[in-house]
Amino acid sequence: MTSTVPVVTDIAYQDLLDDPYPIFSRLRELAPAVFVEAAKLTLVTRFDDITRIERDPATYSADNPTSLVNKVMGPTFMRKDGTEHAIGRKTIEPSFRPATIKEYWAPKFTAIAQALIDDLSAAGEADLFCALAAPMASLSLMAMIGFRAMPWQTLADWSQALIDGAGNYAADSEIERKAMQASADVDAAIDAVLDDHRRHPTPSILSSMVNADPPMPIEDIRANIKVIIGGGLNEPRDAILTLVLGLLQDPAQKDSVLAKPELWPAALEEAVRWISPIGMYPRRVTRDVDLSGIALPEGLQIGLCVGAANRDGNRFAEPDRFDVTRPKQSHLAFGAGPHFCAGTWVSRLTVGKIVVPMLFARLRNLRLRAAAPPVVRGWVFRGPVTLPVRWDA
Repeated sequence: MTSTVPVVTDIAYQDLLDDPYPIFSRLRELAPAVFVEAAKLTLVTRFDDITRIERDPATYSADNPTSLVNKVMGPTFMRKDGTEHAIGRKTIEPSFRPATIKEYWAPKFTAIAQALIDDLSAAGEADLFCALAAPMASLSLMAMIGFRAMPWQTLADWSQALIDGAGNYAADSEIERKAMQASADVDAAIDAVLDDHRRHPTPSILSSMVNADPPMPIEDIRANIKVIIGGGLNEPRDAILTLVLGLLQDPAQKDSVLAKPELWPAALEEAVRWISPIGMYPRRVTRDVDLSGIALPEGLQIGLCVGAANRDGNRFAEPDRFDVTRPKQSHLAFGAGPHFCAGTWVSRLTVGKIVVPMLFARLRNLRLRAAAPPVVRGWVFRGPVTLPVRWDA
């Protein structure tokens, strides 16, 4: 028997930001899709349902003119389906080829990580958010995009403003203002380098865009660079911090990974399952459809809560536990289907093979600061916002 979407009115938006997992558990148990008044959105939280949705883009479309992503960033290829989406991905593909990543980007990312860890190694303590993860993600992305050198904080501020705007389901006017200002600033930074990339192509993303055949239109370049700045900075930043946090909270698992370096890739996959940096993204229902017994009407905007799906007890045993020895299972932290994250292999390389292994190798007896516990926040995007640590300098 098909039911209508239930409505939940007693969830505070701040509770979603502070700790969404008890809420996600409640929503999973309640129904396949639930309208949460605080988020002004119908949320889908079960692993199998989201997997089914991502395999059916004709019914559950990424193309949604009312999406906050479109409002803040413009019509990106991440919010398109079919041929339009495929063309956008193909345009940037040269920058993400395995050989390009290994031969061109890996040495650059390694040099950035070495410099950052060199700078903090003598201090004996730091907040890894601002001392390592944020600058690492920002400087790496700055290089990949092909921007002129700027303070890492500038790109990080743009990214935060854009993702705050894309997740501004509470309709906060100040968040919207900052997002639109960041959008204009990114446009100016793009315009400043396009002629350089036309004259002197590199493996950068902007070079791939302007030297494609045919070149990507300027409106699409601007929109797609913004979505890359949003997801491409916060995802590796938060994955770095989450992996470090998971290991430092469980010394036995940390010791196991340090003793067996071949476990680093599995540790990264477990970290982004445990706390998914990109926790929710929208889809639009294109026709009346039944989702596991719930009627979804044509035109409904739904939110796919992959952060909830990655802790679905029907998929993962002890889902709230960080466990690097967990049997290998696919997760949804990098998306699924045609919209599987284009930067997945870059993130796996940067986080799981360069930055975090180097951090533990260089900083002896790395540990959490008992007097300053880490803070994790968010639900549309989630990760540690502070990670104070100490080590033996």
